[in-house]
Amino acid sequence: GGCGILGVGIWLAVTQGNFATLSSSFPSLSAANLLIVTGTFVMIIGFVGCIGAIKENKCLLLSFFIMLLIVFLLELTVAILFFVYSDKIDKYAQRDLKKGLHLYGTDGNIGLTNAWSIIQTDFRCCGVSNYTDWFEVYNTTRVPDSCCLEFSENCGLHSPGTWWKAPCYDTVKIWLQENLLAVGIFGLCTAMVQV
Repeated sequence: GGCGILGVGIWLAVTQGNFATLSSSFPSLSAANLLIVTGTFVMIIGFVGCIGAIKENKCLLLSFFIMLLIVFLLELTVAILFFVYSDKIDKYAQRDLKKGLHLYGTDGNIGLTNAWSIIQTDFRCCGVSNYTDWFEVYNTTRVPDSCCLEFSENCGLHSPGTWWKAPCYDTVKIWLQENLLAVGIFGLCTAMVQV
């Protein structure tokens, strides 16, 4: 499993660059980097457990158990903190995403630019809280072309009637909540496998 996750992470890093980097505070927090770190960590834990079982080495098996226990407790802690501080996380995430809009289309931020373009096109939304978020970025009444109801070159210069009205943050949050059951089942299955 770790090898597979690591492989997908490396493939994403090579083919997509810094795709899915939306945060300006954490530019290295991309889908590829998360998969690479997770895959490497899972591989190390699996390797320690496998070698410990083959050699019947108590020290390695104990190390394997302790590492799994630490991962399990970290997952549990993160889940609890996420639910307890969800309002603060919401506010921080929106503020950070709005700061990140100012990096849209700039040199060295192709991952952030691509991520925003894909999100706005696929979710039919514009900006973090609404399309006026882009006015601060461009210092004029303008949005990226990915905000347009019907895409065309420089359509973001037209009137607000031709842009998506839905806020991206709320739209993506609703989509995540609708798919929360699948995420929860995946999380429970992962926890059961670890136990």
